[in-house]
Amino acid sequence: MTQNTAMIVSEAQYEIASLAARYRRANGPLMALMNRIGGGVEAQMQSLPAPLREQIGRVTESALQVAFGLAAQGARAPDIGPQGPMMAVMATGAAGGFGGLPTAIAELPVTVTVILHAIRSAAVDAGYDPEDPAIRAECLQIFGAGSPLEGDDGVNTGLVSARLAVSGSTVAQILATVAPRLAAAMGQKVIAQAVPVIGAVTGAALNAAYMRYYREIARIRFALLRLGETHGTEAVLAEFKALSVLKVTKA
Repeated sequence: MTQNTAMIVSEAQYEIASLAARYRRANGPLMALMNRIGGGVEAQMQSLPAPLREQIGRVTESALQVAFGLAAQGARAPDIGPQGPMMAVMATGAAGGFGGLPTAIAELPVTVTVILHAIRSAAVDAGYDPEDPAIRAECLQIFGAGSPLEGDDGVNTGLVSARLAVSGSTVAQILATVAPRLAAAMGQKVIAQAVPVIGAVTGAALNAAYMRYYREIARIRFALLRLGETHGTEAVLAEFKALSVLKVTKA
């Protein structure tokens, strides 16, 4: 056992273990919802015509870029209370699902923007400045954590990357990496809410679940960053990954 590992075991293992458990549970409720709805979202996504899949990808990438540019303005917006973002994202999901596939796609930019503001709020709660370029980049990388519709396949390496030195080219690289994963995640959501009228109920529930998922991932990520500043990033991330993989294997 190295000195770093001993330090983690003695001082922070319980907290890291708790974060690992929270990460594994992050997608549980929505998986149950999708099982009730009927599942098969990934298969349905692949069955879509290629032009429609490409449209979802373009809309999502554009939404991410615009949301990243607009995010700072959220700090100057009126305070809508702790439940405001959740109510807003549920309302947009309902509106998007009401008209079926066309409105579900049109709703994506609003949903991405509202969720990004919630991620920034998680950074603030952890004591970080969301206008710090490195923290802005961290906020973007939350969207690389997949989707709550995915099964538990261990630790996403994007989630536990070390804090980056940020430049314009770094942000561009993050956007290029994150956008396809977010497009896949949002594409799953679009398919699930594509039935008109019924999709309004599904859309509201899905948006609420997506908000909870990405906000929880953000809280976990920023907690790991804070622990890394105290105990060393490598040691903290190694312990987090080891605990997560161990628990998944035993399940």
